[in-house]
Amino acid sequence: MIFGQDRHELRKMYADAWQKHCDKTPLSPIEAQIAQVIAEHPEYHEALGGDLERDFTVEGGKTNPFLHMGLHLSVREQVATDRPPGIAATFRQLADKVGDSHTAEHRMIDCLAETLWESQRDSGPPDELHYLERLRLL
Repeated sequence: MIFGQDRHELRKMYADAWQKHCDKTPLSPIEAQIAQVIAEHPEYHEALGGDLERDFTVEGGKTNPFLHMGLHLSVREQVATDRPPGIAATFRQLADKVGDSHTAEHRMIDCLAETLWESQRDSGPPDELHYLERLRLL
């Protein structure tokens, strides 16, 4: 596992990667990926310099920026490794259809989040076939 299970460590990794990017300090490959996602989400920059222990609840009307950016990283990893098989082609088709890769990722992360929620609810592994079908319907 790249990030481990500790929420604070994960969030600190995001904040540190962004700080290094802003300071123009060399980044590791994973830090560069994180910084790229952060750069594409200026609405989350404030969260990186604030309280890293803050909770982002649906009831509070807030999107969890760390979850959102993590889903972007997950989709990028899936596309880069074509896992589940066929996702890279599906991504290219969607990006062509919507006009850019970032918008395509946003649509895909909704499907990924739903698939992960179902996996947790059912106490089982994510259903890759159902996930791919959701993506193809986009």
